[in-house]
Amino acid sequence: MTDPLGQSQVLPYLIGLSKEGYVFHLISFEKPERLQANRKQIKEICETNGITWHPQDYSYGGIKRTIRQVRRMLKVADYLFERHHFDLIHCRSYISALAGQKLKKKYAVPFVFDMRGFWADERVDGKLWDLKHPIYRTIYNYFKRKEKQFLKEADAIVSLTHTGLNEMLTWDIKSIGGKTKVIPCCVNLDYFNPAIVNSAIQTDLKHNLGIDPETKILGYVGSIGTWYMLEEMLDFYAVYRTQQSRSSFLFISAEPKERILEVSRMKGIPENEIVVQAVAHKEVSAHVALFDLSVFFILPSYSKKASSPTKQGELMAMGIPIVCNNGVGDTAELIKKYSAGSVVDEFNENAYLQAIHELTTFDKTEAMKGANEYFSLVEGVRRYNEIYTHLLG
Repeated sequence: MTDPLGQSQVLPYLIGLSKEGYVFHLISFEKPERLQANRKQIKEICETNGITWHPQDYSYGGIKRTIRQVRRMLKVADYLFERHHFDLIHCRSYISALAGQKLKKKYAVPFVFDMRGFWADERVDGKLWDLKHPIYRTIYNYFKRKEKQFLKEADAIVSLTHTGLNEMLTWDIKSIGGKTKVIPCCVNLDYFNPAIVNSAIQTDLKHNLGIDPETKILGYVGSIGTWYMLEEMLDFYAVYRTQQSRSSFLFISAEPKERILEVSRMKGIPENEIVVQAVAHKEVSAHVALFDLSVFFILPSYSKKASSPTKQGELMAMGIPIVCNNGVGDTAELIKKYSAGSVVDEFNENAYLQAIHELTTFDKTEAMKGANEYFSLVEGVRRYNEIYTHLLG
């Protein structure tokens, strides 16, 4: 919960659902340095909203250490069930589903498998698990078996994308379709709202970032890790800057600036045009409002069929045109449906130029409408509430 993802993609749903009368016990594993810095803030949020938080220490390194943490999760979950006799177990992704499956078998409690994508395949596609290594091959095969069990035994399933659900429907598992609901990574539209960012705020932010008021800004928001194609995004900027008299590439990210500069130098991009700024979650929307255009390229792979980039809903809600690539969840279909930008099928100069020229079809009103219809946190909470109501009666 002390990670940005926990604050954007877990707590807001629980807060919304607590207003519907649900009482939560939340088990999470937290990185020590972030827990130390943010424990008080997250605890206050939870206590204010009727959520009892049970943070556990997350430690890095090694399969044995991971197994110990899984055992601790199972032990804590069982202990809390003995004390509170939960009516429902909601498990976010595969590791926590191990606890949900165990509690369902032991106590006959309904369990929601909120799968958040094809996790085991993501580990392989992202080169975190090398299947040539016997240990990782064993772990992968174990979780693929568990995946089928979770899908069969869960009382409800949440998929982030329709594309991911359609893929699962081709698997030899009965009844998936009838108990699966699609809920993408949703956005708080009260916060990601261009109306609350006035021109004076934007002027001050540009000044603080050292960006000239007349500069056209290509923007990226979020981390740059396994999936995000930094080299290709910088290649796109190299093309974009040729179409502008003055431009900058603004990264709203906690990524070390030197890592981005190292790649940009290879591309021949002037260092003064690369701006990297880490900001608190509450400041993201104001910085995103500076973008004239946004870009995100995600490595297209099998596992990405089930992925919903959080940044897409945020950018559409702010009315920022998006350039993205095909082959990632429902992303491209939504861009096209709501005239929210352009989609590239290849990573080359011609494709980038075409994407820039196609931005003439961008419709800010339609993009914001799409965010409201598809990515609204209110709608996400409503869909989760439907699941809970159906299971609890």
